[in-house]
Amino acid sequence: MLNLLCKANIFGADMSEKVLSSSLEDYLECVYNRINLNGSVKAIEISKELNVSRASVTEALNKLAQKKYINYGRYEMISITDLGKEKAKEIINKHNVIQSFFENVLGIEKEEAAKTACGIEHIITENILEKLAAFNTFCNNESGLIEKFRQLG
Repeated sequence: MLNLLCKANIFGADMSEKVLSSSLEDYLECVYNRINLNGSVKAIEISKELNVSRASVTEALNKLAQKKYINYGRYEMISITDLGKEKAKEIINKHNVIQSFFENVLGIEKEEAAKTACGIEHIITENILEKLAAFNTFCNNESGLIEKFRQLG
């Protein structure tokens, strides 16, 4: 159903220009993390980290540049714009909230929690994310609640 809504372009022309596919979100997140870690990023590093071809990286970087999330041109350094930083932080926050819920509330192992959160971060609505974050906080503040829950299963 969600796929049909996305294909129907219910967001309108202006909004759809800023909507990123899950794949482009992964590229943006990779660029952001690499720049924060190393001060710069090269297309070959993105290719290796995401296990994709250089051609796929080039195509994705061009799309991100068209949407004004990064600055990228042939033989130029890749840099991230303020808009790109904001969007990347939003994606990372989604991932962290979801992973925290899986690990800290449900008791899921870190690797499985991270992998599953990576898939869900692309489709979760802002409303559900806010409620999940609030539930994480509630569970962490209620002494013994998580232990009682884990004893059930």
